Amino acid sequence: MPPTLASLVHHSALKLTVRAGEDRLDVPVRWAHVSELADPVPYMEGGELLLITALKLDAEDPEAMRRYVRRLAKAGVVGLGFAVGVNYEDIPKALVDAAEEEGLPLLEVPRRTPFLAISKAVSAAIAADQYRAVTAGFAAQRELTKQALTDGPQGLLRALAAQVDGWAALYDASGAVVGAAPEWAGRRAGRLTAEVERLRERPAPASAVVGGGGGPERSGPDDRHDDRVELHSLGTGRRPRAALAVGTASALGTAERYAVHSAIALLTLTTERSRSLHSAQQRIGAAVLGMLLAGEPDHARAVAGDLYGGLLDAPFRVIVADAAPVPAAADGAGDPFDGLTEVVESAAARAGEAVLVVPEGDRLVALVADGGAAAEACAQYTASLENARAAGGAGHEAGDEDGLVVGLSAPAGPIAAAAAYKQAEQALSVARRRGRVFVEHEQLAAGSVLPLLADDAVKAFADGLLRALHEHDATGRGDLVASLRAWLSRHGQWDAAAADLGVHRHTLRYRMRRVEEILGRSLDDPDVRMELWLALKTTSTE
Repeated sequence: MPPTLASLVHHSALKLTVRAGEDRLDVPVRWAHVSELADPVPYMEGGELLLITALKLDAEDPEAMRRYVRRLAKAGVVGLGFAVGVNYEDIPKALVDAAEEEGLPLLEVPRRTPFLAISKAVSAAIAADQYRAVTAGFAAQRELTKQALTDGPQGLLRALAAQVDGWAALYDASGAVVGAAPEWAGRRAGRLTAEVERLRERPAPASAVVGGGGGPERSGPDDRHDDRVELHSLGTGRRPRAALAVGTASALGTAERYAVHSAIALLTLTTERSRSLHSAQQRIGAAVLGMLLAGEPDHARAVAGDLYGGLLDAPFRVIVADAAPVPAAADGAGDPFDGLTEVVESAAARAGEAVLVVPEGDRLVALVADGGAAAEACAQYTASLENARAAGGAGHEAGDEDGLVVGLSAPAGPIAAAAAYKQAEQALSVARRRGRVFVEHEQLAAGSVLPLLADDAVKAFADGLLRALHEHDATGRGDLVASLRAWLSRHGQWDAAAADLGVHRHTLRYRMRRVEEILGRSLDDPDVRMELWLALKTTSTE
């Protein structure tokens, strides 16, 4: 505890007497300062015990004393020490009344107690308090380190919550709560995800303070909103890898501050070590993926071991993502796949799933469990990007995720990994052609092939194939295009097609011979019929 007016009053060597403000003696004293100026306020910082002899004050003038004491109180002076037996044998009543009226503690300093003794007592108490804080800080650091080594981040959070007499929570790169202590703190920490997200947008290291309004307590500790919460980003990269929240009833003291800083350092080391391990894991993942695509599932399983073994023993899906390159920023090159990678890996970690993520040049390839949290997180993330782009329109502001295109394969096993990779590539190609962010291969199989015909090259082929027939019809010498469409839709059945057109079947036969003559192709060839039907469907959708 720092020195207070009460501790100075109880100091046996100082012999101080309280003359006013007895109910405010518990206020901390930051320093003891001597000044005989009529207005010492410009030289005050707040928290001082001001020592005077009233050498230049009219201490018997009630109005002058009211103004003097009021200025001191507004400047944050916590107490006034008046030396008796120097200029005044007793503290003037005007000053005592003014101090009582303003609520400013007034201490009588006997002649035998020099101001220097009071200053030394305050200085010694402050030094002792700082020493205790530093000692407590080192003890907290040892305890936090011990818990981090024996029980990981969760043990560190428990130790930190005990040190600050509050709660602590850890967030992952996506802003989700991955650990909290005590147990009830998870709900409180979950309400701060928006603030954590804003913190993540700032370069690391970054911090913010939330709350501390001092409102009434709710029904339980997890329902409190009046606590003071400090948020700190963790990591040394361009984007923070995690965040720490520390909630307390009031501002942190020196010892608590040491504990928080120690926790930040330990968690940052853990985060950076995790990044190094993650990089090594990615290299193993690249080797595993290469073996799977090369048709060597047994070798892939042997290399993966326990790291990806669970993923390869159950149906998985292949994600292939592509994006426009992001220009290098002042603090390093941006990665257009950062957001997707964080979302997928965080969802897999929370669900206890294995996930394989491999940067592949200007692409990102991932294997995720079929029906798992990582696959669902990918779909939700890309849907949010697509909605944002649709809402932004032409004025949408470019960011790292702009230009991201993702394709997802159907479920597959290790033996069919190469086929699943091709499926994801096909879905990716369709997504890019349609201006979509995300397409599943199963959507292509379940849907119609007609949307795929929107490609300009296909349209150009269709126009060229049917141009001669359209030119013929434009002369008014027959309706060959409509007749061809009706005949093909009826699978070459003359009577049914002629009935649809309202003509005689011989007329329809004559028109089909004219189609063959103009195109120079036989309608008996199934490939010709297929090409003509697709050409008709393509031009009919324009």
